[in-house]
Amino acid sequence: MTVTEERAAPALSRRQIMLLMASLMTGMLLAALDQTIVGVALPTIVGELGGINHYSWVVTAYLLASTASTPLYGKTADLIGRRPVFLFAIGAFLLGSLLAGMSQNMTQLIVTRGIQGIGAGGLMTLAFTIISDVVSPRERGRYQGLFGAVFGLSSVTGPLVGGYFAETNWRWIFYINVPLAIVAMVICWYVMRLIPFQRREHAIDWLGAALLVSGVSAILLALSWGGVEYAWSSPVIIGLFAGGAVLAALFLWQESRVAEPILPLTLFRLPTFALANAAGFVLGLVMFGSIIFIPLYLQIVKGASPTSSGLLMLPMMVGIIVTSVVAGRAMTRYGRYKWFPVAGAVSLVVGSLLFTQLEVRSSLWMAFVCMLVIGVGLGLSMQSLVLAVQNAVSMRDLGAGTSAVTFFRSLGGSFGVAILGAVLNSRLTGELAERMPSAISELPPDQAAQVASAGGAEISINEPSAILALPEPVRAAIQYAFVDSLHTVFLVSGIVAIVAVVITLVLPDDELRGNFEPADGGPKLSEESKDQAAAQMEARSQTMI
Repeated sequence: MTVTEERAAPALSRRQIMLLMASLMTGMLLAALDQTIVGVALPTIVGELGGINHYSWVVTAYLLASTASTPLYGKTADLIGRRPVFLFAIGAFLLGSLLAGMSQNMTQLIVTRGIQGIGAGGLMTLAFTIISDVVSPRERGRYQGLFGAVFGLSSVTGPLVGGYFAETNWRWIFYINVPLAIVAMVICWYVMRLIPFQRREHAIDWLGAALLVSGVSAILLALSWGGVEYAWSSPVIIGLFAGGAVLAALFLWQESRVAEPILPLTLFRLPTFALANAAGFVLGLVMFGSIIFIPLYLQIVKGASPTSSGLLMLPMMVGIIVTSVVAGRAMTRYGRYKWFPVAGAVSLVVGSLLFTQLEVRSSLWMAFVCMLVIGVGLGLSMQSLVLAVQNAVSMRDLGAGTSAVTFFRSLGGSFGVAILGAVLNSRLTGELAERMPSAISELPPDQAAQVASAGGAEISINEPSAILALPEPVRAAIQYAFVDSLHTVFLVSGIVAIVAVVITLVLPDDELRGNFEPADGGPKLSEESKDQAAAQMEARSQTMI
């Protein structure tokens, strides 16, 4: 094993590392914010641009592009270096943001959101990879914990910022990204010159990349459209699932035969890699699939506006930020990671089951406690699984391994939104059919006719303000039906989270490596090689400062 294959962490000063962290966190914040910031402003955007029939595509295009592109960034960064790939990602995000703000119709906005998503896929996964190049696994927890705090911050600030710009000028939702992206790009361009990287002879697996993107896109489209645009049993949805399965099989076949696969299948022979990604998929299903319904509870049942519902989720943000930072420092101190994702998964089980106890008349404080427990679970589990994978793979596969964690978690989230959304809709349809007739019968004839003509039991939960404006008996029927349906959603979520507890319990509890320790099974560097690597990096750092 050469020095460049299992290399020491570069000798960057603390100031340089903090500058690098600031730029990486800025890039990650931009990508995470744009998952939530647009939703609140969409009605305003559609009102100006038109194209209501393409409403959902503004969000879908971004998530589709970011999820499908994630594995490509990891492997490409392993082959040609982190800096050019990261600069490409932030450049794509910057360009997409600028063009999105200039959009004159919905088609342009959807295309430019896709460009944003392509950049976001790299910003999220490369941040973890780049910091792992300069900090050893043993010391990495304290830094990666800050990345978890970024996700917590974006979950609350996204709706708040989106609501503010929706009331002033929605185009600044996208323009605000431009100066921040430029600052992040400049800092990374400077600091990342100090990170040594030796290019490998490579041939990028373009066929594998095409099969991966096509297969993932087909499956995600089926999950996004199923039960919304088309029935789950429709030929379109069945065809997309079947096509996605065939493309996935072809991708696996292609990866088994090429020299530099996009997703090295040999990594799945590592127990830590396989189990951590399985846990990430399940936790992603629980996280993204259940959290999306909490703002609906706040809006439909508690009467919060879309903007204020984001502020009311502050307890969840506090849980994520505090536990991400504390867990990161604790992993650095104790040199182990296993029990953090275990505790996180258990917290998600508890939080999900607590949500099944919420009622229409429950106080906001009870909802805050539930959100806090969920936030603690997310903070404990998200970054610890990334660290577990990074500790298990060699430097050669660090980018591919890190991107795999993000990819499987995002894929799990897509499955969660579809599965739990189907559970909610199915249960809600039955509950409304049972409650609405008696509620309407309590109204005066003119009001009863008006409610019936407005949709009756078909009233959409996606319009909370319209529900709150209904007569009290009808509004109460919808609220109670929604809460009972939400109980089922979180019960399913809690049961799925138990699977994550089981997986994390069997996760190996390996000690986090120091600067010069190779991954499991890798040959150790000689003392001479260690000294040589350290001297080279110190010299490079001094000449570039």
